[in-house]
Parts: sequence; structure tokens; C-alpha cells
Amino acid sequence: MKPNNFNYVRAESVDHVLSCLAEHGENARILAGGQSLIAMMNFRLVEPAYLIDISDLDELKEIKLNGNSVEISAAVTQAKVISAPDVNEYLPLLVDALHNVGHFQTRTKGTFCGSIAHADPSSEQPLCFAVLGGKTVLKSKRGERVVPVSDFQTGLMATAREDDELLSSVRLPVQNPSAGYAFEEVTRRQGDFAIVAIAVIAEGKNIRIGVGGVAGRPEVRNWDNLADGDIDEALNAFAWKLGDNEDIHASAKYRRQLVRRIGRRVIEKARKCRS
Repeated sequence: MKPNNFNYVRAESVDHVLSCLAEHGENARILAGGQSLIAMMNFRLVEPAYLIDISDLDELKEIKLNGNSVEISAAVTQAKVISAPDVNEYLPLLVDALHNVGHFQTRTKGTFCGSIAHADPSSEQPLCFAVLGGKTVLKSKRGERVVPVSDFQTGLMATAREDDELLSSVRLPVQNPSAGYAFEEVTRRQGDFAIVAIAVIAEGKNIRIGVGGVAGRPEVRNWDNLADGDIDEALNAFAWKLGDNEDIHASAKYRRQLVRRIGRRVIEKARKCRS
């Protein structure tokens, strides 16, 4: 299939983008990398009347260290995030996870913020965004608001972004340099979306764990003073609370088992990372 007819708008500035969104609202979509959007348009799962291309806006291609957070703008590609010195120094978990996203060719086009806005629960980027405790910066002609990840990801491919808002950037708190970290996922093939993905940050016996690919959005838990003998029980309880999501890729039972098995391995890997 091919997309329905649409009007293409090459944005001249962020203000131009906001004006277009204010005028066209739910009938418009933002095009940054297009790795998910164009595929959905081809299948006519979305049929925007206006496609607003922000990929050439230099003001949206920045990665900045602001105090204790790294800010990634809307048109920054995944490949640029991987190679950015500040990201490698301050967000090593994100770098590890991004190497699992698609393939080299797709990472040179796909954007980090685009994946956050798309909010696919099987994607590695919303999972890391949740585990790292990030925030989104949403801009419109009405003003700007900053929304924490806990309020932004509202469900399966659903977010708190309003129709007239641009997700202009995300802010990710820098990782504690003494904390261990690890990421692992199970896919049918290299580059596929995850059947189950797990990210962990470990500070001594304190564990922050996130699971993607099971529930409608990434789920995160904090376990303080978790003893080695309590890991399996904690993972089992977490796996059951994630729900009974089944699809053509995996049964709910298989996904729960992956959470139990991979979860322990990722926790142990994270604890050894800085030891």
C-alpha cells in the first residue's frame, strides 16, 4: 500500500512548526526520521493531512549538557546520540541500548525523540527513558511545559503530548558514575523489536529495573537493599504484575519466564559493572 494524499511542509524554524501545529492540530504529523511514521502511513494506520518536516532544522540537532542532565533535541539521530561524547560519558546505559536499535542504516535516520514520541513499548528507547527518569520538553504557541516520563508515557503508543505540541527535546539525568548498569533484550532477529527488554541501574544492593515489551508501556521498579537471595522472588512478582500480553511473537507465559531468567542475569551484570 501507499500513503493517502498529504501536504508536505518543510519547516523553516521551530516557530514555523508551532504555527503549523496550532493551525492543523490532529491533522498534522511531525517528520524527523520517519522510520516508524512512514511505515504506518504506507499501511494507512495514520493518515495525516499535513506532514511537517523538521529534519533540516539546525536548532533541533543539538545535544547539550545542562547541569546534571543531557538534553537531546528533536532532530538528533540515534547514530549521533551513540557517537556524542557527553552521552558516552554521562549516559552509558543509553549507548549500550541504542546499539540494539534496528540497524546502522535505520539509526542514521531514526531520531531518539521520535521514538519517545512514538512510544512503542517494545522499543529500547522509551525503556531507557523510563529507567533513567527523563523528562520531555513540549512546546506550542501556548507556551512550554516539561513533563516527566511517569506522566508522559500514558499507555500503548499513547502519550501526554497535545495535538498542537512539538516534543522539542528530552532531558536525561546523568548516571551516577559509581553505579553499575546493564541492558539485554530478546528478539526474533537482530534489529527486531524486543519480545522482552530489561535495563538495570545498580547502586550496591539498590536496584532500579525496567522491563519493556510486555506491558502497554515500560514498567520500572525500585528495589532497595535487595539481597541476592531475594532476587528471584522479586522478579517473579514483577513478572506477574506486568499482565498477560500475548501476540504472534510470544505467549504471556514465555514473556514472564524471560523476565525471570534475563532479569537475574542483567542485575548480576549491572552489579559487576562497577565492582
